Amino acid sequence: MRKIPTLFLRDPADRKRLLRDVHPDCGWVLAGEGVPTRKYDGTCVLLDEDGTWWARREVRPGRTRPPGYRPVMTDEATGKTVGWEPIGQSAYARYFAEAVRPATPGTYELIGPKVNGNPEGTDGHVLVAHAQAERLDAPRDFDGLRAWLLAHPAYEGIVWHHPDGRRAKLKHRDVA
Repeated sequence: MRKIPTLFLRDPADRKRLLRDVHPDCGWVLAGEGVPTRKYDGTCVLLDEDGTWWARREVRPGRTRPPGYRPVMTDEATGKTVGWEPIGQSAYARYFAEAVRPATPGTYELIGPKVNGNPEGTDGHVLVAHAQAERLDAPRDFDGLRAWLLAHPAYEGIVWHHPDGRRAKLKHRDVA
């Protein structure tokens, strides 16, 4: 799991604001490459090849990493390290325990009533496989994407998946 870059660059003076400039690692999206899928609003979990479940965790600079933490990368802009912690010690452990767990290794989004205020509106806690996320018919230009996301307020955003494994994202809050 690597942090997914936002499709458009952020304004250095106001990190909440996007510029119209495409992120240098994401030009392939505007070139028509990759498949756009729904970005679900929950928390990411991983079932590894050994059958062990992990929860995504960001650790801020200067903070102690939790026991068993597996760092993946450090964001140069924020200094935060993204990685995995054992699911049992995650703040979402009891909600994860309520979700039906598939047996296929991969990443999933844990959504439900006690996760991020339940923006997905589910009755119970559920795991949504990222590999099976809803495919979207979304535009690929700044104005078109802004209009599309504003017309779909129930979606957290869009994640594009390139065949070679690269990904890019654009969140609803980035354009609102």
